[in-house]
Amino acid sequence: MSWEQVYEQWVNDGNLEENLKQQLADLKEDPEKLEDAFYAPLEFGTAGMRGILGPGINRMNIYTIRQATEGLARFMDEQDDNTRRRGVAIAYDSRHMSPEFAMEAAKTLAKHDIPSYVFESLRPTPELSFAVRYLKAFTGIMITASHNPAAYNGYKVYGQDGGQMPPADADALTTFVRSIDNPLEIQVLSDEEVEHSGLINIIGEEIDTAYLKEIKTVTINQDLINEMGKDLKLVYTPLHGTGKMLGEKALKQAGFEKFALVPEQAVADPDFSTVKSPNPEEHSAFEYAIALGKKEDADLLIATDPDADRLGAAVRLPNGEYQVLTGNQIGALFTEYILAAHKQAGTLPSNAAVLKSIVSSELPTAIAAKYDVAMLNVLTGFKFIAEKIKQFETDHSQTFMFGFEESYGYLVKPFVRDKDAIQALVLLAEVAAYYKKQDKTLFDGLQDIFETYGYYAEKTISVTLSGLEGPAKIKAIMSKFRTQAPSEIGGVKVVQTEDFKARTIMGLDGNEAKMTTPASDVLKYVLEDESWIAVRPSGTEPKIKFYIGVKGENQKDAIEKIAILEKAINEITGD
Repeated sequence: MSWEQVYEQWVNDGNLEENLKQQLADLKEDPEKLEDAFYAPLEFGTAGMRGILGPGINRMNIYTIRQATEGLARFMDEQDDNTRRRGVAIAYDSRHMSPEFAMEAAKTLAKHDIPSYVFESLRPTPELSFAVRYLKAFTGIMITASHNPAAYNGYKVYGQDGGQMPPADADALTTFVRSIDNPLEIQVLSDEEVEHSGLINIIGEEIDTAYLKEIKTVTINQDLINEMGKDLKLVYTPLHGTGKMLGEKALKQAGFEKFALVPEQAVADPDFSTVKSPNPEEHSAFEYAIALGKKEDADLLIATDPDADRLGAAVRLPNGEYQVLTGNQIGALFTEYILAAHKQAGTLPSNAAVLKSIVSSELPTAIAAKYDVAMLNVLTGFKFIAEKIKQFETDHSQTFMFGFEESYGYLVKPFVRDKDAIQALVLLAEVAAYYKKQDKTLFDGLQDIFETYGYYAEKTISVTLSGLEGPAKIKAIMSKFRTQAPSEIGGVKVVQTEDFKARTIMGLDGNEAKMTTPASDVLKYVLEDESWIAVRPSGTEPKIKFYIGVKGENQKDAIEKIAILEKAINEITGD
């Protein structure tokens, strides 16, 4: 069926939601946007789906939500009745249509006689992960587009362990979703039927209380917080998202008294009206926090993204200004503090392990080695960290201490199986208190780490290639790197090529070794001077990402190495 035929199907549907009907009428005057909305279904993959709000099969709307949930319901219908009756936990963030999408998902499940547990109001993604485990639900749905701009929303599916659904189940679910030809024909329970069904259960306070109880275990040195918590000056912004309620409570129960919320950004706002992008990776997201930090003479500024699974931070410099840290730098600060604090307390297990993604900094690897702790690399995507935690619990081979991704995702305690910015918020405040007791800032602490382990630096370059031609361009770039593998980059010899799709490692001697990780469309090049470059398509956005990691003799040397490699990448890709 052509996109024009699909469009006509929508236009002629007498039951189409009025708001979408009006948007369709407006799109009629813009053929290019109209084609983009209907040329192909919104991609549903292992991370769920994410897209621009609006009418069409390539947009987020109640019908594409129904389609995704109908696929999930059919997947659950294949399970035994006891498994089905465990139901689905559903949470949502502060975005446009998030509450409506959550209820549409619940009503679609109810049509299949599958119970759901829907939060009464917006909640963070990590609490949804926790809720799946706490309620012993079969699966979970999170309505969120994470840190994307206001025009987006999304749909993420979680497995019964609270992690994002594992590949085998995700592939089966995706098959069911893609087998549905017309999302307009999917039936849901009416509001009247919902009232009498008893299938949609509203949850809230009980889960909050249980989650916050577990958050207490994130604190490593309570005596330190008791001593310094009243003096540490912290500014926190939830960037108009879900982090405020639980973040504020978590800080207070840990013992941090002098924290200030950025008032303009403490209010849930689907338009994210004070920021260009509600992304703690972006320096501009800290504009209001920096202004308040200077007024309060704050030691540390912390921001969480709209669904509170990612955390960013800015540290005070000697001149009174603030510097936004990278995700890798925060990961290094966490790794050093967690391992040092546990070693000092005598609670560092002999089989301790830290987990990180293959595109994250090697600085935490050097830190772990000092403490004789294993560092294990996994594919990008926090579900792979969750899988390793599950393995540790099964075979007792390692004890999980910390997991992180360079993209500002951290997990301290495994009562959640996804990135958890609420956990990170509490622990980063503790790390800041540790350095404050020594009359140091987190900036000073980071310099101590560099002086001890070496000057590591990283940079991520994201290239957005949206529209009809975007996927083809991304494939072409990956193909070019794969078929014309560089022997040197930026004048430095490539000593090892890692192809995670072919699952091969090729050294200078030409010998090929096999990887044990699952296949993934990632290429990584290790250079003679310990620098490395990785390239991969984004799993959730129309982007291709390049990752650069270097180790320099000093900060200036590291920055220069980054610049040389970035220029080389641009030359290879033709930019």
